[in-house]
Formats: sequence, C-alpha cells, structure tokens
Amino acid sequence: MALINIDTGKCNLSYACVRICPVNAIKVEAHRDYPEVMHNACIGCGHCLKVCSPGAISFMDSKEETKALLGSEIKVAAICGPSISGEFHDITDYRKFVDMIRALGFEYVVEASFGVDLVAHKYKELFDDFKGKYYITANCPSVVSFIQKFHPELTENLAPIVSPMIAMTKVVRKKYGENVKVVYIGPCIESKKESEKISNDGKVDSVLTFTELRQLFSEYGITEKKVEFSDFDPPIGYKGSLYPISTGILEAADIDQLLFSGNVITAEGRNNMLEAVKQFEKHIDSIKKHFNLFYNEGCIMGPGTSRGGEKYKRHALVLDYVKKRLLDFDMNTWKNEIREYSTLDMSVKFKADDQRLPFPDEEKIQEVLQVIGKENNVDEIGCASCGYASCRDFAIAVAQGLAKTEMCLTFTLKNRHDYIKTLRETNQKLAETQSALRKSEKNARRDQQLARESFETIRTMLEKLPSSVVLVDHELKVIQANKSFINILDEEVRMIEDVIPGLEGADLKTLLPYNFHNLFSYVLSQDHNIINRDLHFNDILYNVSIFTIRKNKVVGAVIRDLYVPEVRKEEVIKRVTDVIDKNLELVQNIGFLLGEGASETEAMLNSIIESYKMPENPEKDGE
Repeated sequence: MALINIDTGKCNLSYACVRICPVNAIKVEAHRDYPEVMHNACIGCGHCLKVCSPGAISFMDSKEETKALLGSEIKVAAICGPSISGEFHDITDYRKFVDMIRALGFEYVVEASFGVDLVAHKYKELFDDFKGKYYITANCPSVVSFIQKFHPELTENLAPIVSPMIAMTKVVRKKYGENVKVVYIGPCIESKKESEKISNDGKVDSVLTFTELRQLFSEYGITEKKVEFSDFDPPIGYKGSLYPISTGILEAADIDQLLFSGNVITAEGRNNMLEAVKQFEKHIDSIKKHFNLFYNEGCIMGPGTSRGGEKYKRHALVLDYVKKRLLDFDMNTWKNEIREYSTLDMSVKFKADDQRLPFPDEEKIQEVLQVIGKENNVDEIGCASCGYASCRDFAIAVAQGLAKTEMCLTFTLKNRHDYIKTLRETNQKLAETQSALRKSEKNARRDQQLARESFETIRTMLEKLPSSVVLVDHELKVIQANKSFINILDEEVRMIEDVIPGLEGADLKTLLPYNFHNLFSYVLSQDHNIINRDLHFNDILYNVSIFTIRKNKVVGAVIRDLYVPEVRKEEVIKRVTDVIDKNLELVQNIGFLLGEGASETEAMLNSIIESYKMPENPEKDGE
C-alpha cells in the first residue's frame, strides 16, 4: 500500500509538494497537470503534507488495521513514542492518557523510552570502540531511507543498530510473550514502511500516528474525564524519555557532546539534514565526527503530530514530563532490566536501494535551459521558487521527466507578460472592431430604416396606381402585388388574399391562366422584355408589359384594362398618334405625288385626335 497519496479532486495545482520534496519523489510529467508520487523514491518525510493547503495529500491510514487487531482474541500491546508529552499537552495527566489507550482495547501500554535507553547504550559502545569508521545514527526512518535511496554509497556508514521502535518491540515480546501483537504509536509516518521490513521478534504489526490515535479517541468517544489513572506497563525508561529532542538519545547514554572532547555532531531539520549528509559524503575525513541526524526538528515535530505545533513549547513540555517522571524513579530496577534486555540482538544490516534516475545528456539539459531562458546564467543559484537549488538542477529534473517548464517562475512570468501584452493588443483590436461594428450596425439600421421607408413609399405608390402591378421571383412566386392586380383576378382567387395578405408568396400559376403566366416565364428565361402586349383575360382586353428587374431572378408587370374609358382614350390617342407619325413619314416620301392631298389627310387625322381629346361631358366641364 502506498505511503503517500494525492487526491486530484482536491489538488489546486500549486505544486508546493513538488517544490518541497527533498528527493524529487513527486513528479509532474509534461502531459499531465496533477503531481504524482513516485512511491519507491519517497522517504516518508511528510513535508508534502505540511505544505498542501487544500489537504489533497494524505498518508497510509492504519486505523482499520489496528481495529482489526484489537478485535481479535490475541493480546495487543501499544508502544507509545516518548513524544506524547509534546503532542498531548491537552491531557492534564499522562496517566489519564495511558488509560485512554487501554480503553481502546490494548492489553499492555508501554513507553518506547526504555527501548531508547537500550539503543543509546549500543551507540555509546559503538562510538567508544572507534576503529576509524564514522557512522550516521539510524534512529530516524526518513534519514535511513534517504541514504539508502539517494546516497547508497553511505549505506555502510549507517550505524548497524535498530531504531528504538524495533528495540522496544523486541523487549515487549520477551516480556509479554512472542505471540503478542504490537502497535506502535508515534510521530513518524515512515515508521509505517519501516515496520514492513522486519520479520523477526522486532516486527511491528501496525503503526499509528498521534493524529490517527486522536481520531480513534474521537470515534470511540474516549475522553480524559471518562478514565482513571493508569501507569505504563514495565519496563520503564530512564533518560530515554528525552528522545523527542534530537540530542536526547545521546544524553540518554551520557555520550559526550562537548565541543572539544565530543565526537558527535547533531543536525535536525530538512535543510540541515540534507547538507549534513552531503558534507559527510564529501568531507568526513576532515570533519572526523559521527553524525546524529533527524529529518524533522526532533520527533516532537514529526509529520504524524497535530498541525500548528510549536517546537519550543513542545520542547519545554518534554522536559517537564521527564523531570516529573524522574522524581521518584527506581534506578535499581531500571539497571537490572537494562542488564536483562541488553542480551537482545539490536543489530541490523542495511541494504542500499538506489532510486537515483539516470543523468540526462548535456544536450537535453541545454535544451531545457534555452526554453526557460536560462542558457546564459547556468552558474547562478536562481530564485529557487521551483524547489530546486539552481536553474541547472531544475533543467535536469525536467529532462528526467520529474518536472515541467511551467514550474519555473521566471518562465511562467515571461509567458504571462507575453500573454498580457498579446491580450492587450487583442483587446485593443477587439475594441476597434467593436467600434467599427457599432458604426456599421448604426449604418445598417439607418439603411434598414431607409429601405423600410422606401419600401413603404413604393408600396403606397403601387397602391395608388390605376394600373395593375405585380412582381414575381424566378419560381413565379409573388413578391408584391397592388390592389388593382388582385381585383383583376377571379373571385375565388381573390379569396386567397384573405389568407395571404398581398398574395405574397402565392404561386402565379394558380392565379393566371397558362397563356398569361407563360409570358412571365419567357421574360425570366430569355431576359427579353414584353412591351404593350394585348391579351384577353376574363372577357377583358388587357395591355400587358413585362420587364426584367433582376436578370433571371425577378420580373415585374404593368397590366392595364383597355376597357376602362381613361385607358381606352389614352390608348386610342397613342395609337392614332403612332398612325399619324407613320403616315406623315409616308406622306413626306410621296408628297410630291399627292400635293395638297397630304395636307387634307393631316387635317383629317388631327381633327380625330382633337375630337378624342375633348371632354366626354362638356356640360359638366363647363360648370
């Protein structure tokens, strides 16, 4: 089961976890948005948990596993890390705390401080029996994992001594039986993976963090006011209770820490630990000291403790707790128990587990540096906002597939500035386009209004004309027709106008006979106008003119009823005038033959014209 998990549903893509991981065990591949944990490379330091503001990162939950053990018929022992004094400051008496743990169903409740005492004395023996080899303490599981995976050459320098958790487990099995199950309760989450590596009498069956223990108390409704005093089961530790403070394990065995005479250097905290390992590897022959290392600033600040803990307050609480415990401490009993359990095998052999990725080609590194605009200053430290010590280290990570260029702040800001610049230019063009569009829209509305007014004017004019007017499209569908045209149609056809006002869209073929509407088809297809064609329709003689408005698209027609007096008179005058014009032309050609006959003919025809021009009702006109 994975130790660290990321819930992509909660992740806000800040990549804070990627930047804080000391071993780059959280990668962001180029084609993915969300970070991904490389579980084999993870050292369980828990730093990613602390920096993930949305709470998207969680660690392996051991509560159900522990509840299953407690629900079995086998006796279960709880081993409490000495850091309880710094974590559970809200519980007024540690004896109440012990009984709260018993209320969960544990048969035995012991403190790991006695295991610390045993391990501390093993370290004293190792350091005192110096044979030219310097060691790194193996008490912090994250430090051990870090060296095994990322400094495998130093694995032989890990002190071959088990951690206090394993040591106390061996003690419990010797004291309470080899079949007893063991649950360790402490501040470290890498201990969960450490427990899986042991198969002998030091095997821990489950590991609970302090935060998980609080959750179990809440689930079962266990509070301080519901329990009584109950002390830890033996054996009881001595100065091992100082273990939560980084130098506590040295003090537990009176290992010399003085500057002049001591031979151990203690380093705690992420950056100090990383630098210590680096310098141990490079300069141990010059430093000539053993290293006592803790990833966090002592176990009191482990990732399995409650968030918001204050280091120095917890430090003070640990010291107060130890002082109270030692006021009536039974030294003789402790010495006898130390002698008894010192016979247990506390040795361990660590194996290298190299998780370092192959180093990328220089060409690939330079390509990444060029992309992020850092090819000219590769020796500079950089801003480190990406989480890497230098721009070159970041480029190496990108080349290894652990990160992507968007994580570079400078690169991202440059892209953002370019984007903002482009956005501004786009917005300006958009504003100009919108202005032009508004102007065009205004013009279009004005043109539309003018067109509407023109259309209404034309419609009104058409309606005022005495002649019939109709416009049709290429499918002989009526576009527009005036009232005069509708009135010349059959009565049944005129009823269509009640359904279709103005006959707009009506089929001309259903309105007029074939010989009539065929003239429209002819003009549409041939683009040849028909002017003054006489045509009988419904026993009336009509004068028809059909002409092209849009070639092969729209034609119009003007239809006049020749039986209407005004039209008949006008038409006769026109036609007689045409006759006069033609005859005068003829007369001019033969005038020399006819002589005065031409004058008489002209006078006669003119008299006819004048007679038609006279009012039909002289009396009325004379009024």
